[in-house]
Amino acid sequence: MRRLKRWLLGAALLVALPVQADWYFEVDKRSPWQTSLSTRIAAIEEALNGEVGVYVQDLQSGEAFSWKAEAPWYLASLVKVPVAAEILARRQAGELALDERLTLTPRHFVDGAGPVNWHDPGTPISIGYLLEQMITVSDNTASDMLIERAGLDAVNARARAMIAAAGGDPTRLGPITTLVGVRQGVYGEMHPQARELTGTDFMALRQHRLSERPAALASRLGVARQSLAAADYDAAFEAYEQGGENTAPLTVYGDLLATLNAGGLADLDAAERQALIEMMMRTRSGEARLKRGLGEGFRFAHKTGTQHRRSCDAGLAFASSSVASSSAGPWVVVACTRGPVALAPHEQALARVGEALVVTRALGHTTSGEP
Repeated sequence: MRRLKRWLLGAALLVALPVQADWYFEVDKRSPWQTSLSTRIAAIEEALNGEVGVYVQDLQSGEAFSWKAEAPWYLASLVKVPVAAEILARRQAGELALDERLTLTPRHFVDGAGPVNWHDPGTPISIGYLLEQMITVSDNTASDMLIERAGLDAVNARARAMIAAAGGDPTRLGPITTLVGVRQGVYGEMHPQARELTGTDFMALRQHRLSERPAALASRLGVARQSLAAADYDAAFEAYEQGGENTAPLTVYGDLLATLNAGGLADLDAAERQALIEMMMRTRSGEARLKRGLGEGFRFAHKTGTQHRRSCDAGLAFASSSVASSSAGPWVVVACTRGPVALAPHEQALARVGEALVVTRALGHTTSGEP
């Protein structure tokens, strides 16, 4: 009788489950490759002498893998993807055009990679050019100019809508800020007056070695070194990150990427999403990260992020036409690291994560001859 009751209960549940029940089963199941991938990532993490977070999801089957992906991570320049999405949504709505020009002013300058800082103040620069530089080489000045054009509230709303459209929890995404706002926040942990500094101030501070920056900040503010609240830059950044700005679990950022691939928002149509995906295919700032590890078997539309002792790489992986695969994908891949000051160990760790995804066949069972 007990066995019959169990059977009847199971039958009732099957009738009650929605059509998507198979998808949820795939999300919860663990294929054999997951154990092998966990072992490899543990070894990568040990070699880094830091922390590694990884989230992978097959967007066809829904099966997902998570390694510390539910914890909040500092996303760094990964937040530039929803900035781009909001700009493209505005183009779709007819509210702007990519040939519209924005005027570079001194308040826009932010330290970091990219060519926009090479232009003189007063230079008119097209939105299309700024968008390309923000995504492909992670230009911070371009990013802040575009955030100003779109509005920071709109960028945050766009990110939350993209997460929610994939069934994620948008409340787990911390507030996205401008790139100069990050500097104001970090140095503001040392002294509150630093929140009033401009991008050019932070460019000057960056000329100093990390150990010298607290003294340089005190000198710039005209205050005593002893008045700084944080002992060093490490402590300041840790305190800033704890505030939650520009942070999210990797699973949540994966939801944002899932919407970029599949849609779900009427005001960001397939043409605009494809334009952003193609732009991310042209990313040049992360050649030594996941992309290197994935190799020629995959095309990777991605965005990188780099900050103090932290690096990320995230995007959509598509099997190359030269690779036969039993799972067509695409796959969301999000990986971040925390640890050494030097960038090279982070990039090596991310490349090894990419290799592990291929070797363990986490991205489909390829038949192109790779191991």
